[in-house]
Amino acid sequence: MQQEIIHVYLMPGMAANPTIFEHIKLPEDQFKIHWLEWMMPEKKESLESYAKRMIAEQIHHDNIVLLGVSFGGILVQEICKHITLRKLFVVSSVKSKHELPKRMKVMKYTKAYKLLPTQLVASIDVLAKYAFGETIIKRIELYKKYLSVSDKHYLDWAIEQVIEWNQDAPNPDAIYIHGDKDAVFPHSCGGNCIVLKGGSHIMVINKFKWFNENLPKLILY
Repeated sequence: MQQEIIHVYLMPGMAANPTIFEHIKLPEDQFKIHWLEWMMPEKKESLESYAKRMIAEQIHHDNIVLLGVSFGGILVQEICKHITLRKLFVVSSVKSKHELPKRMKVMKYTKAYKLLPTQLVASIDVLAKYAFGETIIKRIELYKKYLSVSDKHYLDWAIEQVIEWNQDAPNPDAIYIHGDKDAVFPHSCGGNCIVLKGGSHIMVINKFKWFNENLPKLILY
């Protein structure tokens, strides 16, 4: 009897393309990996509407495993409200609006995010700061490879969706995975969370071996 293939969909973080998952490898006799890509948001589109559009346009199987990184982790928590999942993984992200960093909470109440110079994000080092929380010259080539969505409309929309996200409590069915050295979301290791020692905001890239070893077990059990 042929074994059922489990479809695993991976959603990258803000401004990132799905090649951030290029080193994620799962046993091919059990799993098939699908990369999700950022779409251009419609004018004033809500995150709920965007999540539904992502389901309609890019998710083609039932009872899937869904994993999202950073802002992609916020998006997959919205997607799961509209489809039945086998498992939900949220990596290097936040479990609720309460875990957003203080600077983002201040931006929410002052609306200061509307003044952010996102037109400057065509500069890769600025984009790296937005997406990965660090600007290190020797890694710029790495960032050029992984960060490709620099459209001002997308970035304005994405930043607003993060800051205005209104989920009040963690999803009890999600598996949250976070690094204890995450500089973008430093307050997300508490509670029901798998913590990777030394893991940064880009640990899906530089700690991929942990994911390759542990994701199959976490999916199946």
